[in-house]
Amino acid sequence: MTDLTDVTSARELIPAPRATEGPGEGTLTLDADTTLWAADGTGTAERWLRATLGAAFGLPLRPGPRDARGAIRLLLDGTLDAEAYRLTAGPDGGVEIRGGDAAGVFWGAQTLRQLLGPEAFRRAPVRSGALPALAHGTVEDAPRFRWRGLMLDVARHFMPKDNVLRYLDLMAAHKLNVFHFHLTDDQGWRVEIRKYPRLTGTGAWRARTKFGHRASPLWEEKPHGGFYTQDDIREIVAYAAERHITVVPEIDVPGHSQAAIVAYPELGNTDVVDTTALCVWDSWGISPNVLAPTDTTLRFYEGVFEEVLELFPGEFVHVGGDECLKDQWRDSPAAQERIRELGLKDEDGLQAWFIGHFDRWLSARGRRLIGWDEILEGGLAPGAAVSSWRGYAGGVAAARAGHDVVMCPEQQVYLDHRQDAGADEPVPIGYVRTLEDVYRFEPVPGELTPEESRHVLGTQANVWTEVMEDAARVDYQTFPRLAAFAEVAWSALPAPVERDFAGFERRMAAHYARLDALGVSYRPPAGPRPWQRRPGVLGRPIDGPPPNR
Repeated sequence: MTDLTDVTSARELIPAPRATEGPGEGTLTLDADTTLWAADGTGTAERWLRATLGAAFGLPLRPGPRDARGAIRLLLDGTLDAEAYRLTAGPDGGVEIRGGDAAGVFWGAQTLRQLLGPEAFRRAPVRSGALPALAHGTVEDAPRFRWRGLMLDVARHFMPKDNVLRYLDLMAAHKLNVFHFHLTDDQGWRVEIRKYPRLTGTGAWRARTKFGHRASPLWEEKPHGGFYTQDDIREIVAYAAERHITVVPEIDVPGHSQAAIVAYPELGNTDVVDTTALCVWDSWGISPNVLAPTDTTLRFYEGVFEEVLELFPGEFVHVGGDECLKDQWRDSPAAQERIRELGLKDEDGLQAWFIGHFDRWLSARGRRLIGWDEILEGGLAPGAAVSSWRGYAGGVAAARAGHDVVMCPEQQVYLDHRQDAGADEPVPIGYVRTLEDVYRFEPVPGELTPEESRHVLGTQANVWTEVMEDAARVDYQTFPRLAAFAEVAWSALPAPVERDFAGFERRMAAHYARLDALGVSYRPPAGPRPWQRRPGVLGRPIDGPPPNR
């Protein structure tokens, strides 16, 4: 038996830890005699270590006593903050991970995996007789934000369940802990609602799909779709919980709802459009077909949310609320009568009334509404939170009004935006957002006071999949930039201009090997590989630097 030769230094960790000591002299080798002792409350990390490190190195990691020489020891430590951990590899031949809670121990286990080298990210041993080793030393760490999110859009292009589970593993590997699951849109409804079977029976499928930006002349002339059964959702939520990831479902209202209207035409503005003639949308952009502001619609979506609450036990439910075109409401006699009946000023007030109804409905059931920053227009109930996507302004307004906010400005952390200005980038969308640009993103707007800044729950990167037809395209757009974003969300970094991007690039050299071992189809630093390009497919590039407001 021989040790693996590439012992990873604590200086090569991503996200960067708060403090390290060492590496000291000597290394610790894990072998068939290494035992794993787990105190009460650390079961998620215990199970994960056996399933990952055990498989990667062919080691049993049998249970053993706490004082066994060479043991891996997991325990809780009340002197540490929530999600914080302290990992020590010492000359006594053992590894100890202390966490302020179960999540802290789990994040410490993720760090241990990185310290053991890229082979620890594989599913079976690749070098016969080789054993993992790590240098003696200590890592102390804790997150900057409690909301460290990734939004994945599975409505535009459906992602099969196994790929969703894979992304939860990738999130955990980067210490991200909120999975925003965009489940419904004009182009597809992806979650089974038993009370309304046509939402998936009809609304989950479209006849064809635009290939490229909405101005592209290209079409994929075959049906596309899919949905998650309620048992699929339960599995996804349970899998995430084992990794200390909270799943936040998004059910879009009152805009981005054409798929639902196709399934149940009475939900639309039937007095101005023949909703029975609509189809699940096959292109991109903003559909004019929005929900009718009727009691029928409210009762329908209450039925939807009743089942959603059973499936997703977390605090927050995302209701969308963005990009709701008001043309049909302006032309609809029924909508205009509703405005007068409710004493509202205009159609914007009607949307605020719609969102407010579900804010109160969710609050009465112990949940919190969160929506895109358009929900601020017309007023918002005190307990609701805001996803600031149109820039920093929505987040600033929300925080100053006393609302919690998640910062995810399109111009900075929409990972569907292109990564380079070169002609080889596949289907170029939006502004150029390089790895360095994402690394220098600052989630807390500088104009907020310390008191206002406390309303910034954290930050989130968003992956919209209009031009991402499969998992490889999602990988390309998401990585390696998600690694930079994860460091922004986790680590206590200096001001953007003072950040050591050269040091981050050096650490990324080690991290690319981990991504390779995980099979991630990331964008290489030198540019896309030939099979990652999409020549001749029209995109929507925007020139110049993005506005920073």
